[in-house]
Amino acid sequence: MFATLSFSCTKADDPCVKKTWYRDLDGDGKGNKAAPYDACEQPVGYVANADDDNDGVAQVVSIIPTKGYSTPATYSTMKLLWADEFDGMSLNENFWNYELGNNGGWGNNELQSYKKENTSVKDGYLIIQAKNESAGNQIYTSSRLTTQNKFNFKYGRIDIRAALPKGQGIWPALWMLGKNINTVNWPKCGEIDIMEMVGGNSGNGSDRTTYGTAHWDNNGSHAQYGGNTKLASGAFNDEFHVFSIVWDATKIVWYLDDKEFHKIDTTPSGLSEFQEDYFLIVNLAVGGDWPGKPDGTTVLPQHLIVDYIRVFQ
Repeated sequence: MFATLSFSCTKADDPCVKKTWYRDLDGDGKGNKAAPYDACEQPVGYVANADDDNDGVAQVVSIIPTKGYSTPATYSTMKLLWADEFDGMSLNENFWNYELGNNGGWGNNELQSYKKENTSVKDGYLIIQAKNESAGNQIYTSSRLTTQNKFNFKYGRIDIRAALPKGQGIWPALWMLGKNINTVNWPKCGEIDIMEMVGGNSGNGSDRTTYGTAHWDNNGSHAQYGGNTKLASGAFNDEFHVFSIVWDATKIVWYLDDKEFHKIDTTPSGLSEFQEDYFLIVNLAVGGDWPGKPDGTTVLPQHLIVDYIRVFQ
């Protein structure tokens, strides 16, 4: 995911006013008065009314795969520095910021407007939904989250277990930017793309190809070095996969399901960007210079589903 046009520290929102929501297991739009939940924003699976007297059958969440690759919660040679397992009923804003709007296409001529409402946390998963929905001058909406100024780190192993969306013009990314972006700008802050996928049709293999890339400043010009790997069959939408990097003072190594597919030597002096603190970004873009626009084959909504993000050192 290339750079954004601008970044700024997120100001605190107005104090939240909690409201009582009621669980709607059977999805009929009627809430169960015996299952209330107080929250500032409406949690997924809850409604504002308490009109249901028969709410005993839960709907199957078909968008969440039932299988896939996993990595361990602990490693013998490393300690867990930070993690989000996405427990609870809403996004943990002690960890995450929402970045909103279209921001001039976020430096990539992207077509979506980012909204809070397209992010949900349910049953231990973070779910970002891209929709065909008008917002401002855009006809698509989605969400973009960062840990900027809330969790920054240098070096470690990052494991992200996720199931990806699919389709022409769909562009999910799990990535990182240098903490100092507000003072030195992009690409001098550095960028590490843990995973990017440019959706497309099954025939060209786009929905089963993932990319890992490093971006930096080379004497005033943008430089990048990337690699990719492709599933033998199927698509990243079919099941969960784990997208990882191992980053230290000399190199960054990319892995898909614990199999190395790309590496960069970061010891040259011109790559000093990769010796600084970074923050995490999770977003689902629609359109842009790389993926192009959605077309008649694109099915919306699409979902980026994240099971966990873990950082070890």
